[in-house]
Amino acid sequence: MADEQQNPNQEEQQEKINQLVTDYKTTFGTENGQRVLTDLQNRCHLFSTTNVKGDAHESAFNEGQRAAILFITQMMNRKI
Repeated sequence: MADEQQNPNQEEQQEKINQLVTDYKTTFGTENGQRVLTDLQNRCHLFSTTNVKGDAHESAFNEGQRAAILFITQMMNRKI
């Protein structure tokens, strides 16, 4: 019985994830969205190092920015 209850929850979660992926693709899939995505990739260090010599805090901050754009990119590339 627990498996039967868990299955609808898993399906509901998967539907929410699929909708979110669709939302990301809709948002960043337009010409305007692509311009914003390119700007974020540049600002958030997607293609450059995040290390700041002698400043671990700034390096961590930069890596946090990079993690955000990596997540967006992952969502854009995810198959539904």
